[in-house]
Amino acid sequence: MAEQYDVVVIGAGPGGYTAAMKAAQFGLKTVVIEKERLGGTCVNKGCIPTKSLLYATNLFHMMQNCDEFGVSAESIAFDFKKMQHYKRESVRRYREGIQEKFQASGPELVHGKATLRRDRTVEVELNEGGREYYQGKAVIIATGAKPVRSEIPGIDLPGVWDSDRLLSAENWNFDRLLIMGGGVISVEMATIFNNLCSRVTIVEKQDHLMAPMDDVMAEHLERELREQGIDVYCGATVTEIREEGNSLCCRITPEDGGGAFEVHGCQVLTAIGRRPELSGLCGQDVTLEMKNGKIQVSQDFETSIPGVYAIGDVSAKIQLAHVAAAQATYVVERIAGRPHSVKLEVVPSGMFVSLPIVPSCIYTNPEIATVGITAATAKKNGLKVRCGHFSMRDNGQSIISGEKHGFIRLVFEAYSNGIIGAQLMCPRATDMIGEIATAIANGLTAEQMSFAMRAQPTYNEGIGAAIEDAMSHEPR
Repeated sequence: MAEQYDVVVIGAGPGGYTAAMKAAQFGLKTVVIEKERLGGTCVNKGCIPTKSLLYATNLFHMMQNCDEFGVSAESIAFDFKKMQHYKRESVRRYREGIQEKFQASGPELVHGKATLRRDRTVEVELNEGGREYYQGKAVIIATGAKPVRSEIPGIDLPGVWDSDRLLSAENWNFDRLLIMGGGVISVEMATIFNNLCSRVTIVEKQDHLMAPMDDVMAEHLERELREQGIDVYCGATVTEIREEGNSLCCRITPEDGGGAFEVHGCQVLTAIGRRPELSGLCGQDVTLEMKNGKIQVSQDFETSIPGVYAIGDVSAKIQLAHVAAAQATYVVERIAGRPHSVKLEVVPSGMFVSLPIVPSCIYTNPEIATVGITAATAKKNGLKVRCGHFSMRDNGQSIISGEKHGFIRLVFEAYSNGIIGAQLMCPRATDMIGEIATAIANGLTAEQMSFAMRAQPTYNEGIGAAIEDAMSHEPR
């Protein structure tokens, strides 16, 4: 007999543990099934370890360039093992914080491999051995994603890594690193290893990096990476990897049919994307409707099986931890019959265009953050806009910190002057984007945003300057 629960959650990443804690807080009897550690990929093998290494390597990079500030530091060096220890400690402390909240909330945690069966029953092959069954009035699937594997010759050679393995590497052997793919993982890894003086090469199949990003932002990003010494080849694919002595040789073939060329002496990171982790999820008596390799869901995140929901990377268009957590909150509130406290998009009064209010952040140098829509997207939807641009080279805090590059661009609907989008490439962009997301979510106008006083000197002053610039221009 299956044990009865109000909510059974499969997966304990940001979506899963958020769903479990919310459900328990609402008084629902809840169990979450996780085969590995609480926190999922984001906490243990993704976001938190990556950002820890970015912080550590940025310190090393800054110390190499501190002479202009009157600081002398001789024999600057890094210890990769100590950096990895720092990363593991950061992950441990973050995970322990989640565990404390999880235990205080009261859901049950079971470690094992979950398989969805009929009648919202979940079969669990327990890690310690044995098998248990849990039936829920509702089941929430939050199993996340895993790296996409390339099938080119040589992909199994030693020295070819995926992001999970690379983040756990103990010994330094990355004087030359070639990265297959040009998405978020790729450019953040490129930043980490470039900070440590590796010779980094990025090979991206699409015409520019960060394919969903607008062309202007992508061009700025590529220019910044090249200025930092990173080689970037867009419109090209790695078609073969082979051993040459103690190193690897990658054959790179342009998509336009041009002549192939080779990059020698490198370790290789495959970062060509992530796909939903669905292996072993469905039993023989269950079929979930799929679309483009993801679980198909309704606008309320319900799958083709009534009472079974899918959130986060297994179903979402955007693979972000905060998206999974927001969807988790939405679904649990629906299950509990509570009013919704989260939104993923808004349609401002007087407009017919849906505006995403989910911030997207990339932790390169400088940081990149976007929210809402671009001017080009607005025009495609028939909106006239005012655009405000501010170069951060004129910002006081940027001058103080020696940051020479970056900008803030804001997009306003021309007649209401309501904020509809922002693209930031500058220091602290990932912190500042929250102000714009809040403004879009609440339908604020340029005038209303201008009422807020921004301290001097701060990077945030650039937002006020961009608003002023936008209002000085005619609609277009």
